[in-house]
Parts: sequence; structure tokens; C-alpha cells
Amino acid sequence: MDDFGKLIKNTIMKTNFTLAIAILFFAIIGTQCASSQKYKSAADTLKLNKEYADVNKDIADLNAKMVEAQNELPKLQSKAVTQNSQAQNASNESSRQAMKVEPGDLGDAKKAKRKADKAVDEAKDAEKAGNRVKDKNKKIEKLQSQLEKKQKRLQELDNMRSSIAGNPGSN
Repeated sequence: MDDFGKLIKNTIMKTNFTLAIAILFFAIIGTQCASSQKYKSAADTLKLNKEYADVNKDIADLNAKMVEAQNELPKLQSKAVTQNSQAQNASNESSRQAMKVEPGDLGDAKKAKRKADKAVDEAKDAEKAGNRVKDKNKKIEKLQSQLEKKQKRLQELDNMRSSIAGNPGSN
């Protein structure tokens, strides 16, 4: 059953990877086709300036969110380390208590069970803390990706501005 589970997991991972590559390919092709110059004449300058301002605002917002997320990350990492340590200590204490139990001693057995339950709770807390760190890292990566796209669009708009400035009379 364990080998079967690994096989299924590997198959799913390969499928997800293939799907991600396909999506990335189509996204690149789509952006190449859609990246033709939208603003071409002096009459389009007003629209271009509005989009330029919107993109600049989006970049500022993304930068603020990125700074906030990056500032929260060390706190979450610290909590995760603390939770892991507490889980390890609870597990060790549970093991020590379980070794103390003598056959027929119901009180010690109940104490060992309570310690084991506490160790399980601590392990779950540690797992949640680790997941919060992973989620924050994913959020930072997503923000970075969005920021790069916006910066690329800003560069495209700059190029369009330069093109229009070079040919002010064209329509």
C-alpha cells in the first residue's frame, strides 16, 4: 500500500508538472500575441497616461504588500521553530511518561495518555505553523511575479510613449 501511495503521488506530481508547463507555454504565447503596441498615435496619449498611472499605482500597492509580507515572515518562522521545539519536548515527555508506566498502574497509564495527547496537539500546532510559513512564502512569490509583470507593462508603456513622442503626427 505504501509503494502504491508513492506511485500515485509521483504520477500526480508528474501530471501537475506537465500541466504547469503547458499553461506556462500558452501564457507566453498569449502574451507575445497580445503585446503588440496598443497606443500608437498622439490621440492615444490620454489613454496611455491613464494606464501608466494605474500601473504605477499597482506597482506601489504590490511593493507595500511585499514589504508587509516580508516583514511578517521572520515572525512566522520564529513561531514555527518554537512550535517545533515544543512539539519535540512534548513528544520526549510523553515517551518518558510511557516508559514509567508499570503494568496494572492505571494512574500512570492515564498520565501517559494525557502526555501523548498533548504531544499530538503540539505536533499539529507545529505543522500549522510550518504551513503558515509556506503560505507566506507562496504569497511573496506570487506578489513578486505580479510585480514583475507590472514592471514589464510599465516598460512597454514607456516604449509606447517614446514611440509616440518620436512620431507625434502619425495616426
